[in-house]
Amino acid sequence: MQNPMPVLTLLLTVILAGCGNNSSSSNSNPPPQATSPPPPASSSLEVLHASPDAPAVNVLADGSAILTSVPYKGGSGFISVAAGQISLEVEAIIPGGNAVVIGPASLTIASGERISVIAVGATANIEPLVLTAPAADLAPGQARLRVVHGAPAAPQVDVYATAPDAALADSSPLGSFAFTENLGPLEVPADTYRIRVTPAGDPATVVYDSGPLVIEAGADLVITAVQNTGPGDSLISLVALDGSGAAEILDIDTPAALRVVHASPDAPNVDVVANDDFANRPVQDLAFPDFTDYLELPAVELNVKVVPTTLDAPVVIDADLTLVAGFEYSVLAVGLLADIEPLVLVDDNRRVATEARVRIVHASPAAGDVDIYVTAQGADIDTAEPAFAGVAFKDETGYVALAPGEYAVTVTGVGSKLAAIGPVSVDVAAGGIYTAIARDAFGGGLPVGLILLDDFTAP
Repeated sequence: MQNPMPVLTLLLTVILAGCGNNSSSSNSNPPPQATSPPPPASSSLEVLHASPDAPAVNVLADGSAILTSVPYKGGSGFISVAAGQISLEVEAIIPGGNAVVIGPASLTIASGERISVIAVGATANIEPLVLTAPAADLAPGQARLRVVHGAPAAPQVDVYATAPDAALADSSPLGSFAFTENLGPLEVPADTYRIRVTPAGDPATVVYDSGPLVIEAGADLVITAVQNTGPGDSLISLVALDGSGAAEILDIDTPAALRVVHASPDAPNVDVVANDDFANRPVQDLAFPDFTDYLELPAVELNVKVVPTTLDAPVVIDADLTLVAGFEYSVLAVGLLADIEPLVLVDDNRRVATEARVRIVHASPAAGDVDIYVTAQGADIDTAEPAFAGVAFKDETGYVALAPGEYAVTVTGVGSKLAAIGPVSVDVAAGGIYTAIARDAFGGGLPVGLILLDDFTAP
């Protein structure tokens, strides 16, 4: 999941990430606009992390960090560099330390040149894609685009940039390219465009559609097709570097995804009603401590009501949710029935090849604040410090990166060494995602149990 970027000249917000009607914004909103800052005064370097299963990375030039903790689909603005040779390295941030995955690679930078370095490919085959272009002025009313195929699982594709209502059958593609190839730089008139991607030679099959996208005069963009690791059918999304940072442009039909967890120990089986449509309930007869699969839903403002199964009342939860395109959520019904409420978690299901990602959620009203220990198998927690101290009801640890292997998870009261849960043996694999939810016993109270999600539930 991407954090909101600073103010970019590519005017995309999280809510408008799909460039139009794939979010809670209405279609009456103007399409996002792509602009560009003034040309850099010196040679410049920009970097994009486009490796879909790689962890966050650091970027070093001549041994010194110029960028740190760059996430997948994250990119830099222009970094001024002197003409000449530099040694570039990319190191992956992994549990227990960092590992160089690219370089050292020697780059020769000419005066006034723009260099775009894109880390592409899966982690096992990650490589730098280096694009160079003179920092040339644009004619009045023109914009410059460079389009890069950076999605390793996508086939060779055709790319169209047309008027929003143009039929592809009547249009010619900008070009056709395969993974690591690029088109451009191309100069185009500033205008409202629609970018569509199809398999090569197959204009009838659209695998990506940006919706309306305003490209303003002076825009100078490097647009990279990257692997879609979130919800939706599109294999790709686009990430644009504009000289000040990176912003993602989702497919216009990208949904949100939501799953529901029944974690209220004394509540009956329940149905979930969306936007008062009691006749068509997306979740029915959900019992404690069960959960649903992910449901893909339009990115909208959604009212959710929770009622006893088959009944319209009483409504025990009535909550308004804002679902953002490309995001995944877990919605937990927590607390005893008298105080039941929703707990909304933002999930991140991108798999990282170098680590297991483990998250623990405190949803046990009887347990009070707890300490959580993550230790080697057989280790004595009497001499250990908790990995997470003072975790309160409804708190979560976030996703913790662990080296693959076997661990013991123990939950105690705050300051206590007496286990309330565990030690629970967990064997986690590289690329795995694991969520454990602490919950009350049936009917409420102790002993505390666990609801296990994601790869904990895999056979």
